Amino acid sequence: MAILEIDCPICGEVLELSDEDRTELEVGDAIVCENCNAEMEVTRNAEQEFEVELLGILTTCPNCAEEFDVTEEMLAAAPTLQNGSGEEVSLVRCPHCQAAVELSFEEQAEA
Repeated sequence: MAILEIDCPICGEVLELSDEDRTELEVGDAIVCENCNAEMEVTRNAEQEFEVELLGILTTCPNCAEEFDVTEEMLAAAPTLQNGSGEEVSLVRCPHCQAAVELSFEEQAEA
């Protein structure tokens, strides 16, 4: 059984899809990275071609506990700063309560 490997565009985690997984996926379906919760939409699922597009990153607001998607547009518009630990973070606003939410992303080491 062939395994298709997809690199998560956010954290670099390798997502593995079996042939059986692929037959169940249709264009428009979403898959989620178990490592960082990035949500990707299947945009092509042909015999030899498979493509996904980043929809957003599902996160939970620490202020109101509501889940929301962090989109590429939100990240592009978010200022970056160093938090108290010296780690670089992106500062996005919760769409529910408008609280500032710090997001940090870890780079995956190449094997």
